[in-house]
Amino acid sequence: MKSEYVWAVIIGMAIANYAVRFMPMALLSRIELPKPLLRFLSFIPVTVMSALTVGEILRPDGRWLAPLSNPYLFAAIPTAFVYYKWRSFLGTTIAGILFFLVFRALVG
Repeated sequence: MKSEYVWAVIIGMAIANYAVRFMPMALLSRIELPKPLLRFLSFIPVTVMSALTVGEILRPDGRWLAPLSNPYLFAAIPTAFVYYKWRSFLGTTIAGILFFLVFRALVG
């Protein structure tokens, strides 16, 4: 494959990606959205992040683990409490890693 072709594809996909992401923002920024719709849209980031996180906790490596042998699940529960208590992303990340290492050492 010629490098010109590869660069043309990369640049074309970058333009297409930008256009697809920019168009809704450009169109919706000009109109006033109803409050119920704004409230609905405010839950989307939390929902997406929860779906990604729960999927990785319950199915690490794409396979189900029994709850009692799942160190990810054991680490996620106290990590959620750490976040609830201190609301610190960095602290929660560090606590989650430490909890996971401890539970992985215990469970195996």
